[in-house]
Amino acid sequence: MDDEDSFRQILKMILEASFPTMAIDESGGGDVLQKVDTFRPDLIFMDIQLSGENGLELIKKIKATYPDISILILTGYDTPEYREAASRYGANRFLVKSSLNRMDLEELMKIYLKA
Repeated sequence: MDDEDSFRQILKMILEASFPTMAIDESGGGDVLQKVDTFRPDLIFMDIQLSGENGLELIKKIKATYPDISILILTGYDTPEYREAASRYGANRFLVKSSLNRMDLEELMKIYLKA
């Protein structure tokens, strides 16, 4: 879930090309909890800043109901405070958008797909 349409579209295209059998859905923020209830994903990429709600608060809500869903923070806000908060709220991993490349993304996905 990310509020930047272009970033979400690029991420989705990379994932679909690398993992063609994977079902992928997306959200800009407002309907995240409804989509999680309906789709029941194994893995969520979550930004911290979303339209309508804070990504960290959403992680807390999702993990309360679905503790087995892996949630990876994928954000442009790389601060120690956000890293600590992401861990405290239940994020499984903290990634910075500017440092993520296609190869890293594919390797990361393979790790979570095996789990």
